[in-house]
Amino acid sequence: MRIDQVRQRLRANGALSCHEERILRAWLQALPLTSGPNRRQAENYFPQDVRVVLPAISAELGALARVQAEFPAQDGSARLLVSLADGQTVESVLLPRDGLCVSTQVGCAVGCIFCMTGKEGLLRQLGSAEIVAQVVLARARRPVKRVVFMGMGEPAHNLDNVLEAIELLGTAGTIGHKNLVFSTVGDRRVFERLPQGKVKPALALSLHTTRAELREQLLPKAPRIDPAELVELAEHYARATGYPIQYQWTLLEGINDSDEELENIIKLLAGKYAIMNFIPYNKVNGVGFNRPSVERSAIMAGRLHQHGILTRLRNSSGQDIDGGCGQLRARVSTVHIHSLPTS
Repeated sequence: MRIDQVRQRLRANGALSCHEERILRAWLQALPLTSGPNRRQAENYFPQDVRVVLPAISAELGALARVQAEFPAQDGSARLLVSLADGQTVESVLLPRDGLCVSTQVGCAVGCIFCMTGKEGLLRQLGSAEIVAQVVLARARRPVKRVVFMGMGEPAHNLDNVLEAIELLGTAGTIGHKNLVFSTVGDRRVFERLPQGKVKPALALSLHTTRAELREQLLPKAPRIDPAELVELAEHYARATGYPIQYQWTLLEGINDSDEELENIIKLLAGKYAIMNFIPYNKVNGVGFNRPSVERSAIMAGRLHQHGILTRLRNSSGQDIDGGCGQLRARVSTVHIHSLPTS
């Protein structure tokens, strides 16, 4: 289901913009319809035809997603296995400090060889309402003030639905635009469409290496864009929006943690409006990759700091609950996963 389909049904029954916004705002903030600045009861506010269809619409919205399983972690995060109306499942992660990571697809077509989600390919797209429904589920549990589109799927491959969800979350959802983070492996359509939106999200770019040939191996179905060109495209968006680009770099021992990569990062990002997020690999059994030592990861982050590149050495959320994207879905659904060779 898409948000515009909900709006169309409401309008077909006589709803005005103010009625639409009140209904959608109450839903995505997990609040009753009597909340907000106008507390009049439905019978005194909504047209008769809207009141007639509202129970059915509310039931459909409520059925879009439900929590099938919840796994809290010691770091304050919690991984949610979310069941959709057709029986498919995706994952959301409640993050510390009022954050939420949401999925945009069931599966993923990019095929990153270190990612569990990429192993099963793309099963289907999520509608914009299904994406927002993950926020609704989370808000029923705790406050959500930041949403990152970094869960299952490549947002650039479901661009219309993701941008529609972002617009609603950044308006009626009352989430600051810079706290909506669009994560992508890099697609020229992203750099064309994001600047045109009413809500311009922050951008996270999965780089993982400065070497085009290695990137092609790690992200076999990502668009063939040289890392240097990706950085230039991202830099233009950063300067236009005023938000630094968050570069994502999954640290893989012996793969992309060399001194050569460090020197290349310095060349690419020195002077750029950028933040480098080093994320030690969240181990997946049977895949064959490992995370570098804590000491090596710290040395890498420190080296970039010395060259004026803001760098965060992040702990992958949910290490104690197999928190890598796609792991929970695979574990609960007992999907058999074959080992993949290392690069």
